[in-house]
Amino acid sequence: MATISKEGTAYHLTGPQNAPVVVLAHGLGLNRQTWDRFVPVLSEQYRVLRYDLCGHGESAQPICIPNLSVLSDQLRALLDELGIRRCAIIGFSLGGMINRRFAMDHPDRVSALVILNSPHERSPEAQRLVEDRAAQTDAGGPAATIDSTLERWFTADFRATRPDVLAQIRTTVLDNDPVNFTRHRQVLAQGVIELIRPGSPITAPTLVITCENDSGSTPEMSHAIASEIPQSRVLIVPELQHMGLMERPELFSTPILRFLIQTLGQEAAQ
Repeated sequence: MATISKEGTAYHLTGPQNAPVVVLAHGLGLNRQTWDRFVPVLSEQYRVLRYDLCGHGESAQPICIPNLSVLSDQLRALLDELGIRRCAIIGFSLGGMINRRFAMDHPDRVSALVILNSPHERSPEAQRLVEDRAAQTDAGGPAATIDSTLERWFTADFRATRPDVLAQIRTTVLDNDPVNFTRHRQVLAQGVIELIRPGSPITAPTLVITCENDSGSTPEMSHAIASEIPQSRVLIVPELQHMGLMERPELFSTPILRFLIQTLGQEAAQ
């Protein structure tokens, strides 16, 4: 059961009260349930905060047209309300853009970043393709691209053997408000521009992960992200596509937990 913040953000907080805080930010069209199989692993050692982005899940619609700064401010307001001064932020896809924006806006509040399957600088052709998808969504809502989206997100074997998961994700995406979904898709398409080669580099220890066959958040992009963050490392998960974290969550949760222990464990001891 979600708690709703003063500004309308739905969230769930679990784990030891005095442990370092880990925030989980999901991707476009999804909600905090993206992390259902991660929370039990992380909450044994950390205070885990997962929340719904503006207009997603049970969160209220944004009061203005969203951009990365608006989404960064949503997280800041939630942390302020909960009295959380410092945290690690794990962001998937759009969430991995939001946590970078937040780290650029509020470097003193970030203890570590994990950037999962998140885009970076695209070729002109790839940028046009992403903007075309946003235009298709604008014309027809989430349903306009849902079939091709699921093909890009999940491997053929998983689609054949786990129709239950695909049906759940399809329902979640299609339940989105069409206008809000389109506006967030435009953030996903255009927001990467402000993250490339930032004037003030991100200083937090960072783990960048993507999948070998993620066509929208490629291994090359992950290496490019890491090249711009001094304290960073990269992990490429073989074979999987964009939603590898749902197909094989253990391939993500294990290295993430190891990274958090290495970074937050040291911070907690200081």
